[in-house]
This record gives sequence, structure tokens and C-alpha cells, in this order.
Amino acid sequence: MDGRIRSETGHSEPLAVRRLARQDTEYPAQLREDADAPEALYVRGALTNEDALAVAVVGARAATPYGLRMAEELAGELATRGVTVLSGLARGIDGAAHRGALRAGGRTIAVLGSGVDVIYPPEHRRLATEIQERGALVSQFPPGTPPRPYHFPVRNRVIAGMTLGVVVVEAGGQSGALITARLAAELGREVMGVPGRVTSAESRGVHALIKDGAALVESAEDVIAALPARWRECVKPSGGSGGVPRRGHGAIPPTVTGAGDENHVVVLSVVGEEPMTMDEVIDRTGLASGRVAAVLLELELAGRVRQIEGKRFVQLERRGEG
Repeated sequence: MDGRIRSETGHSEPLAVRRLARQDTEYPAQLREDADAPEALYVRGALTNEDALAVAVVGARAATPYGLRMAEELAGELATRGVTVLSGLARGIDGAAHRGALRAGGRTIAVLGSGVDVIYPPEHRRLATEIQERGALVSQFPPGTPPRPYHFPVRNRVIAGMTLGVVVVEAGGQSGALITARLAAELGREVMGVPGRVTSAESRGVHALIKDGAALVESAEDVIAALPARWRECVKPSGGSGGVPRRGHGAIPPTVTGAGDENHVVVLSVVGEEPMTMDEVIDRTGLASGRVAAVLLELELAGRVRQIEGKRFVQLERRGEG
């Protein structure tokens, strides 16, 4: 849908908002896997295939200088490695994470607790514009929806569902970031925490997560090490200048693979009844590792392939076919 919003100055500004139904190919495949995922998302900007390799960086609104620096540096490191950084556009850690990814020249996605045309907090309007240009603003709430306190815990499930893992940087005992971490654990995502000072109230929630088994994070390398093996292979090398480091293939193309996409056909042409590793699929298709990982995930969710022991894949017979 196309609409117009009114700026703070009262002037009308163009606004392009797209509604993605759950069955649409651009709807994030990992989020679609959640039975409680929204039936529709509203988007400003672009969601791309490379966003399947995503990590959320979230935390306290009333963050300390240490927390802000860690969030920005960590997000920047992840962005330079080709990881899309998700957060909630809130004050504090969220804003620092978005800024870190943008300054590194990477992609970032903000999931809002309001309509995508209602930016909250208002001081993040310019940041939201930058995110839209280099990533996307996403919401399950229709345009025009104001921010409500009960919207934010609900949107946290979308943040968790769109990612491979959640990193918490500073969180008090009642922080909404802990809700995101709990939801991530329920969805089978990785939960990670950046330790802080033991005397800091804003670190108590993170330390509790680490005590409960969350991975301790000191750098982007720790985050990458916690990701599932097939996604670790999609990460750019440290100091890399582009491209996925697999047999000379290029970076993940900025296109969305759908059920009828030619890459699905290519992958299904080599994955059969005989179990095959992702490396073998990459070798036989000639596709980039990131593209293969994303397509295999989509095919798993569509019931076309299954991952079995040994991280191998087999094709499932479709009912009603030959």
C-alpha cells in the first residue's frame, strides 16, 4: 500500500508501506516457522535473502556508556561479517545496535511496537530513515497504530523469530530484553549475553541469563561461534571485503527466494533420497553457501527436504506426485 505521513513540520511526505501476508515469499522464512507468527507484516524498506543470517542485539533503554559502546561495537563487527542486525529502535542499547550496523556499512532491521509510519521514540526519526534506506522497518501493527506499552512484549516475539540468536547487552531484572531472550529460547534460538560490572544494576539480568546457560559474549567471534554450523559457514571472514568465503562464490544475492524460485529447483535437482551434506549441495549446484543455507531452510519449512543426523539433507516425496 502507498500512503503519506505528516512530518513534525506539518508537511506531507511520501511513504511506501508494503503488507506481507504469511504466505508471501518475502515473509521471513524463520519467522513463518513459529506457529504464533503474525499473519501479516508491514514493511518500509527491503527484506532480502541475506537477512536469513540475522542476530538481534537488544538491551536496556537506560543503558550505561559501557553498554552503549559494547552494543555499537558488537553490532558493527557483526555487520562487517555479513550478519544482519535486528533490534527494536528503542532508546539505549537498541539504538546503539542500529547505529553500529549502519556505521559499518551493514544491514539492520528495526521491529517496531507501533505502525511503521509512527516512529517511537520520536528522536529516532532520522535513525529510522537511515534504517529504511539500508534495511527495513517492520511491524505486525497496521500503519497509524500508536505505540502502546503492551505492544512491545508482543513485538519481541517477532524480533526473536526473525533471528538465529539474541544477544542481550545490559538488562535489569524487569527488562523487556529478557522477554526477548526467553522467547528466543522457546523458539530454539541461541541466547547470548554480554557481561557487565557486577555492581551495575543494568547487568543483573544479563548475568542471570549467563548463569542459566546463555553463551557469554565478548566479541562478534563469540556470537558467530554460537550459531548453528550451517550458518557459521555463511559468515564473511574477519576483515573480509565482501563475498561469502566458500569456493570463490559471491555474496548472498539481495533477492528473495520463493517456492517457485529457480534456486529451489536447482537445489531439489541435486538433493534426493541419498543423504547429502550442505557442502555437497554447494559443490553440485555451484550456488553460494549463504544462498544454499537459506534455500534449504525454506525447503525444510515447506516440507520438501528434511535434515537428518550428521547435518545431511534428503528430499521428501510430495504427496500427490508421481
